[in-house]
Amino acid sequence: MSHEHVSNAKRIWTVFGLLSVITIVEVFLGILKPEILHMNGFLGLTLLNWIFIILTLVKAYFIVYAFMHMEGEKTALRYAVVLPVIFLIIYLLFILLTEGHYVFEVFKNSTIKWNF
Repeated sequence: MSHEHVSNAKRIWTVFGLLSVITIVEVFLGILKPEILHMNGFLGLTLLNWIFIILTLVKAYFIVYAFMHMEGEKTALRYAVVLPVIFLIIYLLFILLTEGHYVFEVFKNSTIKWNF
């Protein structure tokens, strides 16, 4: 019984291209900071920040999907691995943004001065 070697070069280049395009879009948005995205907010964040968060989650999904070989697994296993991670990332962002906003408001509206 012999196993035939299958080249994954096309898949690797496709994933590389997709991740590169998403990263380039993130960099250009970070450099240009379009005013319509930077000055308008939604749920306490600017639209630009929401785009960064969403694009980062998309990149994380494709990294797990391609480099952890999840594309060959059953859908239930894929969701069992990916959804808890996405939930934990969103939860971490919520905690960081809530606490960061609180600390900012304490320093902004009190007699304590920014000393760092």
